[in-house]
Amino acid sequence: MKLAREFYLRTGLDVARDLIGKKLVHRTADGVASGIIVETEAYMGAIDAAAHSYKGFTERTKIQFGAGGYAYVYQIYGMHFCMNVVANVENIPDAVLIRALEPVDGVELMKLRRGKNNLRDLCSGPGKLAQALAITKNHYGVDLCGDELFIETAISNPAVTATKRINIDYAGDAANFLWRFILTDNKFISTKVNPNPS
Repeated sequence: MKLAREFYLRTGLDVARDLIGKKLVHRTADGVASGIIVETEAYMGAIDAAAHSYKGFTERTKIQFGAGGYAYVYQIYGMHFCMNVVANVENIPDAVLIRALEPVDGVELMKLRRGKNNLRDLCSGPGKLAQALAITKNHYGVDLCGDELFIETAISNPAVTATKRINIDYAGDAANFLWRFILTDNKFISTKVNPNPS
């Protein structure tokens, strides 16, 4: 069952935790590719120095200032795309970075797109999963309640572990917040760290 708008109209922390065990699906002309979400990071707008929206509204972050349930896609290093889920209600710019997936549908298509054969390497990072699912800047602002790029229910009551987020040492105290969520003991996460059970 596809997630309804109401799922996204909650805090980024709630959405980030509850996205673990859900399935991200992208329908393209080449076929369907999907994976179980096994790793997320919450970014909490004005209270989070690591968030893109921390300093306010910009052309880049404007989608985050609308209602939840839309895709926020940005590019890093001039080559990789990262997909985020906009959370919360209008004017509270929370977002959730999808960091890793466990491949489910369209595995051969993902291998072709990634130029990789190792299943564990297909979606074990935000740039990797975007490439595997053919998610680009053209998906900025896409409605996740639509029929092209969406999230649906998959695993019931998954075991979730909370840890510190990755590569945000610049964010001061926010770098220590336990706002990264992983599917406990899953082998498809992007980086293994010493977890703090939640």
